[in-house]
Amino acid sequence: MTKYLVSFPGAAMDLTPEEFRLAGIESREVIREAKAAGVYVFGGGIAEDVPSVMVSADGTATDDTYPQTAEFDGGFTVLEVATREEALEWARKIAAACRCAQELREFMYDPES
Repeated sequence: MTKYLVSFPGAAMDLTPEEFRLAGIESREVIREAKAAGVYVFGGGIAEDVPSVMVSADGTATDDTYPQTAEFDGGFTVLEVATREEALEWARKIAAACRCAQELREFMYDPES
């Protein structure tokens, strides 16, 4: 089984308040379906009002971020499925429910986990 990240940036959900409400209802239904199918690992949204902290290799922590991820926000779901096609099907369901495109990425295999 392989784990996949399904995600989107916050700006992708350019929805009216009613569309946003419906997207919440429908996306929670897809997550319930994924849980029932046994493929849901975890998911959520990035807390945009909480600043990121950069922890360096020596353990120093600063209120900072990588420049490439300064605008890292939005939502994500991690799924564990048997095939890439199955991951694509779940990403399609999430995209339809959220009313915005989803990015699908595969986690590298770790033989120790």
